[in-house]
Amino acid sequence: MKALVICHEDTLGAGHVEARLRERGLDVAVLTLVPDATRPDRPAALPDHRDYDIVVSMGSAWSVYDDDTIGAWIHDEVDLLRDAHDSGTPALGICFGGQALAAALGGEVTKADVTEMGWFEIEAVGDALPIPTGPWLEWHHDCFVPPPGAELLATTPDAPQLFRMGRSVGTQFHPEISPELMTGWLQMAPDDYLAEHGATREKLLGDVQAREINNRDNCHALVDWFVDEVAAGDVVPRATVIDSTGAS
Repeated sequence: MKALVICHEDTLGAGHVEARLRERGLDVAVLTLVPDATRPDRPAALPDHRDYDIVVSMGSAWSVYDDDTIGAWIHDEVDLLRDAHDSGTPALGICFGGQALAAALGGEVTKADVTEMGWFEIEAVGDALPIPTGPWLEWHHDCFVPPPGAELLATTPDAPQLFRMGRSVGTQFHPEISPELMTGWLQMAPDDYLAEHGATREKLLGDVQAREINNRDNCHALVDWFVDEVAAGDVVPRATVIDSTGAS
């Protein structure tokens, strides 16, 4: 099986998500969509999702709705995720990627009322949660509204955290995080930004290091669930939307 992993900035790849996919025997192709973060309007070309068995969209420092900054590539990626879903190609979206996936399937992306930055337990919606409750790393200023017809699987008090729609899954948290990834992210974070949110480099990196083994195991559980149950499951087609005239 072949997996396409879309990374939006050059910050050392997809961490534990990428590593687990490789451990599971997938042939992983990593695309850095924006090789130069100072020029987000100059993306690399997106490949054809039909060349892959799984598509994974990772996080980003940008917002899905920030067209003025990132230009047209976000629309191209949303179209790719929508087409992958409609054709039955399993898609996994992480944070920004989860928001892009939600938007692709008819949901929304909004500015979060509360910035979640740090480690949080997620709460199951309903009787069971297919992955551990965490703690998972959160670092986001936006959040998704799950698409109509999607199953919301987990939340925190401040934001939806996990949804599934057929073979598509979106998370708001960052299962991929590793000390190497956090080091790369912190290189992009100005001191005044961290201070504004009550964070320090030492605390953010130290917490990742302290939770490395537990988080890796949690990430493996999520990736295994996605590969073994979501990607291997029957295709659940999107519902046909009927307007008031009866046309679809």
